[in-house]
Amino acid sequence: MYKNIKDSQITISELMLPSHSNFSGKIHGGYILNLMDQIAFACASKHSRNYCVTASVNKVDFLNPIDVGELVTLKASVNYTGRTSMVVGVRVESENIQTGLTKHCNSSYFTMVAKDETGKNVPVPGLILNSEEAVRRFARSIVRQEQARNRSNNFKASEFKIEDHLEALKKHNVKIIL
Repeated sequence: MYKNIKDSQITISELMLPSHSNFSGKIHGGYILNLMDQIAFACASKHSRNYCVTASVNKVDFLNPIDVGELVTLKASVNYTGRTSMVVGVRVESENIQTGLTKHCNSSYFTMVAKDETGKNVPVPGLILNSEEAVRRFARSIVRQEQARNRSNNFKASEFKIEDHLEALKKHNVKIIL
């Protein structure tokens, strides 16, 4: 079975309150991460029609701070489907409701796995890619997965060769005492 991407896309908006702020008066990053995880869960669950769990989060860069009183909008879309997993792209934007100015605050990719009622992984519907943008996002997810595997393999304790990295470390704020 295959499903259209638009059938599981979700958008939520929430007004940022003082209770969501950190000590500098900006919205706490952890609060935004919580909202991102919730919308990724909802999007993946809607696509798979199963309970889903977060397997990993790929790169969260906080691009712009969010102020108290701004309206935050999160958009989630399934970008990739494997056998039992999905990559959900999440975009966060904030809007100053007085000026109408919007800013991109962050984007991230959540790998979600569908589970049955006993906790076992279950197959998910594939995606119907009906635009160049959808093909680009799917292909980008494949490349991101390969890069993550390579990163993990290159730094496995059993494979790591310290001599390959010592010269590069000299350029950084580190003192090595072995």
